[in-house]
Amino acid sequence: MKFGFTLKPDHSIERTLALTRQAEAAGFDYGWLFDSHVLWRDPYPLLTLMAGATKRLRLGTCVTNPATREPSVTASALATLDEISGGRMDLGIGRGDSARRVLGKPPTTLATLEEAVGVIRDLVEGRSVEYEGTELTLPWTGPWKLPVWIAGYGPQALKMTGRIADGVILQLADPDLVAWFVSQVRAAAAAAGRSPVSVAVQAAAPAHFGELAECRERTRWFPALVSNHVVDLVNRYPREELPPALTGYVQDRTGYDYLHHAEVGSSNAAFVGDEVTDRFCVLGSVADHVAKLRRLAEAGVDQFNIYLMNGDEEAVLETYGREIIPALRDLAPAGA
Repeated sequence: MKFGFTLKPDHSIERTLALTRQAEAAGFDYGWLFDSHVLWRDPYPLLTLMAGATKRLRLGTCVTNPATREPSVTASALATLDEISGGRMDLGIGRGDSARRVLGKPPTTLATLEEAVGVIRDLVEGRSVEYEGTELTLPWTGPWKLPVWIAGYGPQALKMTGRIADGVILQLADPDLVAWFVSQVRAAAAAAGRSPVSVAVQAAAPAHFGELAECRERTRWFPALVSNHVVDLVNRYPREELPPALTGYVQDRTGYDYLHHAEVGSSNAAFVGDEVTDRFCVLGSVADHVAKLRRLAEAGVDQFNIYLMNGDEEAVLETYGREIIPALRDLAPAGA
C-alpha cells in the first residue's frame, strides 16, 4: 500500500513545507493540496515550493476542476512543475465542489470533465490537441507522463474513470462502499478493453489517533463535506441505484456553509452521527488504523491519502511513519 497526505492551503508557507518534508522522511509517497482558490491559498505556487523541498514525493491537486482553471492553463502549470520536480506531478481532478460553489456556480458536467482530462494529458505529454476549434501544443514541454486521478462517486463518473483514468479518488474510508465503487470502476475498465486493475484506487479520508470520542469530534466535518457530493447524486439518480450506506445519512442535512468547509468543529457537521463518522474515517489506536487499512486493501485500495487537517498533524505523520507505513508497505490490494 502507498500513502499520501492532503493539506488544505491554510497553513503558513513555512509549516506547509515542514509538513511536506516530514511526510517524505516518514515514507509517504504522495503530497496533495486542495484547490479552492478563494477559500485558501492558491495551490500551484505551494506545489512549486513543495517540489523544491522534496526529492521523491509525487505531488498534485486533490482536486482541481476544469472550470475555475481553464484546461490549457492547468496543462501549462503541470508541465512546468514537471520540469521543476523532475516529472513528479499527478493530476487530481473532478467536477468541482467548493472552488465552484463558493463562486455561486455549480459543478461542471462529466462531458466537460472528460474533455478537459484529454486536453490536459495530451498537452503535458507533448501531443497536439484540438480544443474549442483551435489546435494547441506546448512545444517546450518535456517527456513527461501525467498520471490522472478522477474524483467521483456516481455511476456515470465511475464508468468514465474506468475508461480513461489512471486512478480513482474515493473520498471516504468505508471498506464496503469502497468495494462497491471499485467493482464499477473495474467493470468499466474491462468494458473499455483495459485491465480491470489498471486503474489505481485511492481512499482519501481523515485519520486521527486517540480516544474515539475525541477522534470523532476532530473528523465529523468530513462526512459533512462528502454530503455535498451525495446530495448531487441523490438529485441525479434513483435511490435504488445508490447504496443506502452512502445516501441515508444526508436526510437530516439542512444546508452547507462553504466558509466553514473542511473545518474541525464546523456547524456544517451538526447532522453527522458517530456511526457514519466511524465508517468514513480512520480513527482510534494504531491497531485500529492497521485493521481498517487492511480492510481497505481487501476492497482494492492502492493508496490511503490522509486528509491531514484535524490538528496534531505532525504527530499523525510521525506515527504513520513509525508504526503504520512499515507494517503495511508490502500490503497489496485485492485483485492486484
